[in-house]
Amino acid sequence: MPPHLVVNLRAGRLGRDGPLLAALRRAGSDGCILHETGSLPELEAASQAIAEARPHTVLFAGGDGSAMAGLTALVDAYAAHDGAPLPRVGLVPGGTVSTVARNYGFRGAPAAYAARLVACATDDASPTVPAGTLRVVDDAGVARVGFIFGGGLVARFFELYEADGARGYAAAARIVARVFASSFVLGEAARRVLTPSPAKITLDGDEQPARAYSLVVAATVRDLGLGMRVTYRAGEDPARVHVVASPLGARALGPQMPLVLLGLRLLGRGHVDALARVTTIELAGAGAPFILDGDLFHAERVTIEPGPTLQLVIA
Repeated sequence: MPPHLVVNLRAGRLGRDGPLLAALRRAGSDGCILHETGSLPELEAASQAIAEARPHTVLFAGGDGSAMAGLTALVDAYAAHDGAPLPRVGLVPGGTVSTVARNYGFRGAPAAYAARLVACATDDASPTVPAGTLRVVDDAGVARVGFIFGGGLVARFFELYEADGARGYAAAARIVARVFASSFVLGEAARRVLTPSPAKITLDGDEQPARAYSLVVAATVRDLGLGMRVTYRAGEDPARVHVVASPLGARALGPQMPLVLLGLRLLGRGHVDALARVTTIELAGAGAPFILDGDLFHAERVTIEPGPTLQLVIA
């Protein structure tokens, strides 16, 4: 059974003709079954077709949000088909940043990496690595499967990033540098991103004491982007998710960026830093923002637990 390749034509590197899209279309004519999607209904239809075909490998081409949406649709489609085991999965980096793919080996030119990944996908004996996921359920009962959840400063950072035009890795790094520098003088950028917001966190039934947090993250990968290794224990236990939250304000939290880059524990009191099976986060009122793999959503309450463990094809 040939691998299936799902391409999100709305992703940053795939919305126009270019070397990456050309390479993927060649793969579609050289042995892969190609699904080009531009909407959620098209993605769901492709996932249903994949669940019926039962291929050994499925590749998702797009950014982090594309992978999250694709995995969610795939898990739902397989669950509707008698709960068959999921196929191997590969992540083709087609977004402006592709943080999750970077955690699993993406380096260099996206088109060249995609060609290597497609070659591995066509060989059902090629190596894979286990990759844990998150299952995030909001207060409307919508469940999504991804890798990185973020509230507080993570959501506010993405709001700045989108307002700046979502211009890729270098632009994101400039925003981080501006916030870091601003934290020392409590400038506008630091106050906007790092000010604690009301929230309540419960880990495996144990309610945490703080009632406002500047940082709230849960992830199954260690690098949350730009070398930010906040969840330095991610992947340590496939049955639990690493959750990190901090009540510190801008002046105390911003200067700790060197610790984050080194993958070390944050300093100070009141932090949440634990592996948990079930995490409940009550956000600041109805419609509070949160991020899942780079996509922005809104909810008053979310529950986070381990999702399915994937067998991830790597190049």
